[in-house]
Amino acid sequence: MKGTTIMRKIVLASAIAVSALGLAACSETTEENAENTVEGAAADTETNLDAIGDEVEEAGAETEAAVEDATTEAEADMQDESEAEAAAD
Repeated sequence: MKGTTIMRKIVLASAIAVSALGLAACSETTEENAENTVEGAAADTETNLDAIGDEVEEAGAETEAAVEDATTEAEADMQDESEAEAAAD
């Protein structure tokens, strides 16, 4: 009986050791996967921010051109001249 108890303790200790090693390996893999996910998300965010910045710049340029055209058209109407003459002023 004493031998059986010692054997059970050895088997139990071995099972615990194997489980701990498996958990440690799993945790390391999980940590690496999480790091890769964070790096990927950061890269995606940077790409999206660059695209948004480009779109904002383009929208600003289009708005500026539209305001300039509207200003020239209004000046031409107010001064009873052509848009070319108003733009030259």
